[in-house]
Amino acid sequence: MKKLIMFGKALVTFAISLAATSGVALLLSVACQRSDQSASMAPDSAATGTSAIALKAVNAYPKLTFESPVEYTYAEDGTNRVFVVEQAGRIRVFDNNENASSAGTYLDIRNKVAHGGEMGLLGLAFHPKFSENGFFYVNYTKDNPRQTVVSRFKAPSAGASTIDPASEVVLFTFSQPYSNHNGGKVLFGSDGYLYVSTGDGGSGGDPQNNGQNRSSWLGKILRVDVNSTEKGNYGIPADNPFKGNKEGAREEIYAYGLRNPWRMSFDEKGQLWVGDVGQNKIEEIDIVAKGGNYGWRVKEANQPFNAANSTSTDKLIDPIWQYTHDNGDVSVTGGVVYRGQNNPALRGKYVFADFASGRVWALTQNGSKADNQEIVSKAGSISAFGEDQKKEMYLCDLSSGHILKLAAR
Repeated sequence: MKKLIMFGKALVTFAISLAATSGVALLLSVACQRSDQSASMAPDSAATGTSAIALKAVNAYPKLTFESPVEYTYAEDGTNRVFVVEQAGRIRVFDNNENASSAGTYLDIRNKVAHGGEMGLLGLAFHPKFSENGFFYVNYTKDNPRQTVVSRFKAPSAGASTIDPASEVVLFTFSQPYSNHNGGKVLFGSDGYLYVSTGDGGSGGDPQNNGQNRSSWLGKILRVDVNSTEKGNYGIPADNPFKGNKEGAREEIYAYGLRNPWRMSFDEKGQLWVGDVGQNKIEEIDIVAKGGNYGWRVKEANQPFNAANSTSTDKLIDPIWQYTHDNGDVSVTGGVVYRGQNNPALRGKYVFADFASGRVWALTQNGSKADNQEIVSKAGSISAFGEDQKKEMYLCDLSSGHILKLAAR
């Protein structure tokens, strides 16, 4: 069927064959109109010094299908369970076995969640001490008023199979001026703090200049201490860059100048990798550091975009990798640095995808630069990457509803 997607001010028609249509606009609509530029603007864009890696994406759980999956993770709860987040507002749980034939409903908050397009239940993170306290955290959108909600739920025991929605405790909310560019990822760092990605608020071109506005929640990576009650149900880490500032900057900000940091992950070295969805021309991968300004909307990746009303004197940090909207690549899905055992050729490489084209790449970091190579030409509508207890990597295919893994071709 044909699906009309609004890319900023441009209306683009995609012919998409879908097994399931719910939520298909999620990532297609986060990028704006396709550029006709033909040259890659990625620094050191040719993959040099890398050998070919021949892989394919296969269904990891052939007997299971999910409704618009946007997250895959585990709880370190002493079991073999894994969890899949469905965009409409449901978390499913099942045994991490390729022969698994059923997935239970762990949490159902569909009556709280506004979903469709880029809205929905978008993130899930288990507390590092989940086995002791039963806490886990979610990021979702709601309507009336339209807001992002970051909240905590409590499992009655580490091995509980269902969670009472009434156990919710809201950490914070913030307004969303438009329905798109919601970010949505939540994860814990090795420092024990919760990191939250937020988009620039939506529309196209960041009309409110939220990315550069340090008094706004939007266009940021936030970092909070969930073990503190300084701000009610969370606190501000002592070394957050704007802790105690007198200029009106939000103390929750860890980094800023991002457009739509849809997915992010930490590697074994503690580096925070972020896939930031682009506007008209370029998709980017950033390694995000505390206090960093990643340029949006002054620039898109390393190219000028709109410096009007920009007063920041910060150095704008370029991405470690970027690619243009050639060959149908228009919406980056940030991935993970692979640390499993099943695909040794990927060990230490950052694996990411483009939602629209279905291409999957492996990026090798060389200091502040990188080499990149395509490893799968068409994996599906990849909305997220996740890991299991053994650090094996999985891919969520939004439109088929399948959880994929990479295997030798």
